[in-house]
Amino acid sequence: MDDQGLQWIGRAAGALTTIAFVPQVVRVVRTRQTRDISLHMFALFVVGVALWLWYGLCLELWPVVIANAITLALAVVILVCKLRFG
Repeated sequence: MDDQGLQWIGRAAGALTTIAFVPQVVRVVRTRQTRDISLHMFALFVVGVALWLWYGLCLELWPVVIANAITLALAVVILVCKLRFG
C-alpha cells in the first residue's frame, strides 16, 4: 500500500474513533447519568489519549494530533461529568 493509502486509513481511523465518543458525551451531558461508567477506566483512558496527543505533537503527526485532541476534549467532558455527578 502506498503512502496516500496509509494516510487515508489513518485519517479514517482517527475520525471514526473520535466520532464514536460523541453519542456518549451527548447522553451524559443530557441525562447526567454516569453510574455505569467506570471512573478508573475513563481516568486511564484520558491519560492514554493525552500521551497519544503528546506523541503526535512530538513527531508532528497532525492526523494523530487532531484526532487525539478532539478525543481528549470529549473524554474529559465525560470524566468531569463522572466526577461531578457520580
